[in-house]
Amino acid sequence: MIPKPHRPALAGAAVVAALLAWTSADARVTKIVINTTVDPDATLAPFGDAGPLKRLTGVAFGELDPRDERNEIIQDIRLAPKNARGKVEYSATFQLILPSDPAKMSGLMWHDVPNRGGRITIVPAERNAGDVGLSSGWQGDNSGATSQALTTNDVVVVPVARNRDGSSITGTVLGRIVNRSGPGSQAILVQSSPLPYKPASLDTTKATLTTHTHETVDGIVTVGSTIPSSDWAWAKCDAANPFPGTPDPTQICLKNGFNLNLLYQVVFTAKDPYVLGVGFAAFRDLAAFFRNETRDDSGTANPLAGRIKWAIGRGVSQSGNFLRQFLHLGFNEDEAGRQVYDGAWPIIAGRRIALNFRWAQPDGVLELYQAGSEGPQWWVKWEDNVRGLPKRGILDRCKESRTCPKIIEHFGSAEVWALKLTPEWVGTDGEKDIPLPSNVRRYYIPSTTHGGTNVALPNTMFNASLPGTLLAPPGCPGNNFGTGVFPANPVPHTQTVNALRVHFKNWVMHGTLPPPSVWPRLGKPGDRDDDDDDDDGHGHGQHGDKHDKHDGHPHEQNLVDATKQAMGFPNIPAVTAISTTIPSNFIMPVLDYDWGGDFDYSDTSGVPTKLPPPIKRVIKMKVPRVDADGNEMGGVPVVLRDAPLGTYLGWNITAGGARPFHQGEICDYVGGMIPFAKTRAERLASGDSRLSLEERYGTHTGYVAAVTAAAANAVAQGFLLQVDADALIAQATTSAVLNP
Repeated sequence: MIPKPHRPALAGAAVVAALLAWTSADARVTKIVINTTVDPDATLAPFGDAGPLKRLTGVAFGELDPRDERNEIIQDIRLAPKNARGKVEYSATFQLILPSDPAKMSGLMWHDVPNRGGRITIVPAERNAGDVGLSSGWQGDNSGATSQALTTNDVVVVPVARNRDGSSITGTVLGRIVNRSGPGSQAILVQSSPLPYKPASLDTTKATLTTHTHETVDGIVTVGSTIPSSDWAWAKCDAANPFPGTPDPTQICLKNGFNLNLLYQVVFTAKDPYVLGVGFAAFRDLAAFFRNETRDDSGTANPLAGRIKWAIGRGVSQSGNFLRQFLHLGFNEDEAGRQVYDGAWPIIAGRRIALNFRWAQPDGVLELYQAGSEGPQWWVKWEDNVRGLPKRGILDRCKESRTCPKIIEHFGSAEVWALKLTPEWVGTDGEKDIPLPSNVRRYYIPSTTHGGTNVALPNTMFNASLPGTLLAPPGCPGNNFGTGVFPANPVPHTQTVNALRVHFKNWVMHGTLPPPSVWPRLGKPGDRDDDDDDDDGHGHGQHGDKHDKHDGHPHEQNLVDATKQAMGFPNIPAVTAISTTIPSNFIMPVLDYDWGGDFDYSDTSGVPTKLPPPIKRVIKMKVPRVDADGNEMGGVPVVLRDAPLGTYLGWNITAGGARPFHQGEICDYVGGMIPFAKTRAERLASGDSRLSLEERYGTHTGYVAAVTAAAANAVAQGFLLQVDADALIAQATTSAVLNP
């Protein structure tokens, strides 16, 4: 599929004309219904400077003009049912957190993207400052946590696409079942939710079910066998109701039961695809309504009318991927030509969500045969010669419409190792650092798991790094993936995020620049930290800040090939006892899939027609270099990484046991931790090259001094608030580190 050309930006009188031409007939939120009001809400106490707070929940109803160029990019919108006005309808649930006294509002609205149908309440630091929190639905696949039957989650109701004659659309869908055993039937899961599509027919001769005995991280599959259609059924069954069971389009029943050591893959014809891209427009429209409008069409007042001056869109993990694709597809411009968000904060999210194509599975986490790494993952226009795609960037459309927000993104190590992050930094050829535009700040939190870990009291991150009080091995996220070998990584993100929140608010509300970006670079000669202005002539000077042009100094080479030797990863007995080569040949790479000719690889739109998709090539990956302890270099200062008690990994190794299929491979996107020996004698006895705690710090007092110095450094660089530094020093003081 040839992508549509980018829409040119309106300018001058054309902008004015477009704004004047906008009327209530255009696509937008037409009605809001407030279902519950809790004022004041005691669950939000203790209250701060903003006084008592209230919580509103409700539903917004909206409609979209499928002919509007801002909506045309939505896959299958022309095939969605239309009302009498020729518009496509949707509804979305929402929650608002705001001061009971409107005069106490700060003017800032955080619009949070729920993760898999959750509902987000802004944190005390935001709500007690008078910020408004909006959480609203965007995921319309009506499955698991996004089921429309749930009343406490935020979801969107989107239409089902139909052929022009009203008949069902059909197409090919792939599903997988792994680490299951016994005679009972099994549902097909995407992450932890059921596959949102059902077969057009329960006739198993119209589907193919195969087994895999092994799969590698780079997509090499060892196929077991094709199960005869007579030996399986779309049905629910168990020992009391054996094969062929009771017909059920959501489960598979096997005549001979499931084998724990096999992965089962079914390819079938599904019907009735959701128009999932409507979720982008619904999210845009709710933000625009609450920010700009006085009332809806029926006269219901906007509870935020006239109070919102700034808006920041924010999403974590899957939700951050949603924000990146939201920007890429041009949704930061509303139907009236207005900018929706002043800031965007995609958190631990290094790709664009695979939502806007037919048969999309938005819960996917880049496991084998899941989309999401296609097209530009970088902000500026950049060549993609390896995949033969046009020179594109995520911000292309908002630059044309002059609606680009200020952006902060931050990541940890798990995103590098399993969520395929680093092509965003260096492209698909991995040859050069891609420059950042001046409206983007990037921060890398080294040696951390996905989202960091908040260790539950009375344990602390310090004691959780010591033998005897280590955290339990984590579950590997993904589709029933497995469990890790090593204890969970206790290094947090919370304190860094607290500092970034202050910087982002000051940047958006006052134009005060955040600290310079910090992330691992290739650091090759000639690569310097200069702002990128692309080749479109627009630049990023529209925000009114003093844009720093940085110092132009070259950076250290802290981004290297994903091999043990290039990383400088030490021989740690706990790792070498399992494999002498890990972490070589261990990272989950970007796989360049062939989805067929009806798929738009730049926008991740269209219709995939090849399932399972052939793998055209494996993209070379980069990872941060590590120090002699195995801890990552090139990131922002973090206290526990800079005063370490062990090796903090962004990866873990999958154990065997009850879920053995991925045994010995990377434990998807979760980290691990390997503690240092306490004494030199213990270290030498185990053959560990990493210095012991006594060799490093001498005494408990020495360790507290190291934590104090690490905290002071992080505060000085702007990545730790003093109140958080004081709390960490207090925890270290009362910890058991070298404390008899």
